[in-house]
Amino acid sequence: MKHDLLSDMFTILRNNEDVGKKSCVVPASNMIKEILKTMQQKGYIGNFEFIDDGKGGKFKIELLGKINKCGVIKPRHSVPLKSFINWEKRYLPAIGMGELFVSTPKGIMSHRDSAKDSLGGVLLGYIY
Repeated sequence: MKHDLLSDMFTILRNNEDVGKKSCVVPASNMIKEILKTMQQKGYIGNFEFIDDGKGGKFKIELLGKINKCGVIKPRHSVPLKSFINWEKRYLPAIGMGELFVSTPKGIMSHRDSAKDSLGGVLLGYIY
């Protein structure tokens, strides 16, 4: 039984990238859809499509081989605008490399986009 769909999605992506597969299937939710859109905009994945399986649905994702590591951040910390640099140092290998996913009042976006819009939020995950 799956309890954390976001963690499952990151694990499936990481495992399939490590093996070298060209595509994978992950469980669907609205949060996962928004994170996949952000990953696609940043160039980590290719196209993805929703597959209705009669249950919750799934996303089929085209992998580009650009993900080194990704994961969920638990517990989900609230982050003010000025402390993104501290979390970047903690979860990413170098400042300016990779992305943190943040849930803001304007939706889910990367920490760089959130900083441009002068928004804080709640950390969800990371990728590099």
